[in-house]
Amino acid sequence: MTNSGGCHCGAVRYELNGDPMHHALCHCTDCRRAAGAPMVGWTMYPEDALTLTQGSPREYASSENGRRFFCGDCGTGLFYRNAEILPGIVDVQSATYDDPDAVPAQVHIQTADRIGWMAEVHTLPAFERYPSQ
Repeated sequence: MTNSGGCHCGAVRYELNGDPMHHALCHCTDCRRAAGAPMVGWTMYPEDALTLTQGSPREYASSENGRRFFCGDCGTGLFYRNAEILPGIVDVQSATYDDPDAVPAQVHIQTADRIGWMAEVHTLPAFERYPSQ
């Protein structure tokens, strides 16, 4: 399987070769705050599966060993590495894929940190587009 993606402005592009190890929706406080979102989808790959095809992301030390990579122009979060806990592994933010439906999510993780209202979010009214007033 080959998958490609990039940031919002297009300055950073990447390609992934091979199947992901798994795809998890993370609810941890660290991911939520870094993304400004209630959860973040991550697909895990061996580091050598990732090739940057355009641009270079900036790196942020989000913890002692955790490194988050993002576009320095538009701020889109792209990758996560932790050589201590996950040696040889890169997590890719799955919402940055050109085709996010290509790799379905498999599991919710770090639900101990989940925002309370996220447990029932699937019961909220849904609109295909922004509802009219």
